[in-house]
Amino acid sequence: MSIKIRQATIEDMPSVLEIINYEIANTTAIWDYDLRTLSEQEAIFNEKKEKNFPFIVAEKEAKIVGFGTYGTFRFKIGYRFTVEHSVYIHKDFHGNGIGSTLIKELIELAKNQNLHTMIGVIDSENMGSIAFHEKLGFKNVGHIKETGFKFDRWLDSIFMQILLE
Repeated sequence: MSIKIRQATIEDMPSVLEIINYEIANTTAIWDYDLRTLSEQEAIFNEKKEKNFPFIVAEKEAKIVGFGTYGTFRFKIGYRFTVEHSVYIHKDFHGNGIGSTLIKELIELAKNQNLHTMIGVIDSENMGSIAFHEKLGFKNVGHIKETGFKFDRWLDSIFMQILLE
């Protein structure tokens, strides 16, 4: 069964919502506390579209099994060639190459938009994600202590970077 990567549509947002809400409730992969509503997820999708940022999904057997996007890294004009990416895979589909397929597509899309660098910000305890990013050519460029708080404990951020040129 092959994985199809395509641009997301507003109709995909309920499936995206299922994936992201699982991560919010159960992991430190995302440092939100409150589950998103469908209208909040649709607003995120629409904002990406308005700002010309991609929002892609991975589809397997007509089911959304992952998604990826990128957006503004920081809001000052000097950062306009740098983006921060997000990739999430449905909990039942980890280890199938979906994440790497999504990130590779995001990298190509960023290159086509003449962006210079892509950043991933990862919980320092998520060794699997760190190794995954290294395998794809990202470099660990920073460890910032106690930048987040979730599940009643402080969390460190690891910044991973890939140059796109």
